[in-house]
Amino acid sequence: MRTIDWVDGAIELVDQTLLPDELVMLRITTVDALIEAIQRLAVRGAPALGVAAAFGVALADGDRKAIARLREARPTAVNLAWGVDQAAAHLEEGRQAVLARAERLRDEDIAACVAMGGRGADLIEGDSLRVMTICNTGALAAVERGTALGVIQTLHERGRLAEVLALETRPLLQGARLTAWELDRMGAPYRLIADSAGPSLLARGGIDAVLIGADRIAANGDTANKVGSYSLALGAERAGVPFFVVAPETTIDLSTPSGEHIEIEDRAEEEIVSVRGVRLAPAGTRALNPAFDVTPHDLITAIITDRRVFRP
Repeated sequence: MRTIDWVDGAIELVDQTLLPDELVMLRITTVDALIEAIQRLAVRGAPALGVAAAFGVALADGDRKAIARLREARPTAVNLAWGVDQAAAHLEEGRQAVLARAERLRDEDIAACVAMGGRGADLIEGDSLRVMTICNTGALAAVERGTALGVIQTLHERGRLAEVLALETRPLLQGARLTAWELDRMGAPYRLIADSAGPSLLARGGIDAVLIGADRIAANGDTANKVGSYSLALGAERAGVPFFVVAPETTIDLSTPSGEHIEIEDRAEEEIVSVRGVRLAPAGTRALNPAFDVTPHDLITAIITDRRVFRP
């Protein structure tokens, strides 16, 4: 399915906060509405943010202050700023030129996801594969198919997938709400696991690969992804399980030399002390809520992009 597009002068995108209960398309007509959708995670995932941001520049209609606010809406995912910059480079040519560039980015993202799916499926050896993944890296995180989940979808289509073990992904449950929903729609066999179970299940054996996405990849290969990815990488290394990062070339940030230079987004405490509006912790409980962690390059078996496979 296509989860984000430009339709009749506005952005239409899936409101991911309502899944899996409701499939609702939001119609975004202003930059402020897009920023709000980005910050409350109605739209999320590095490739999707890049495409949404480019369309947002078209919505801004030359308002450079609005464009600057959009560029800073979330700090960790490099694709958001990249998408703004790609579209904004055509501001002097007029709104139609900006929109044309945004539409090309959409189409390039679709092609990149197809390429990553094929390249990743070719790289991972074996049949009847059991793989593990965290957060959501499917069409909801891109435009169609996705990154790490795109590889999994290709394996499924080729008849080589035995099972996906998807981490629930606390605190916002992108694995339970979104990845399980996408796996169910594609008819792939899967089971959901608690985040803390991932490393111990790797240690028990029987897992063939771990596949994650990325929000920013530093020049040396250090990778920022959903918090919990680092512990999976440690578990995979100890168990001798290949650990793959799947992301388009646009997620590689050559201006960031290493992971220690990646700004990690700290989100609201309320996301930790409650789940979908239901409080779990005592009133007044404080929380620390980093949305991402950084996996050092020496724990990564290979990075799969739309153009190449390389070992950082």
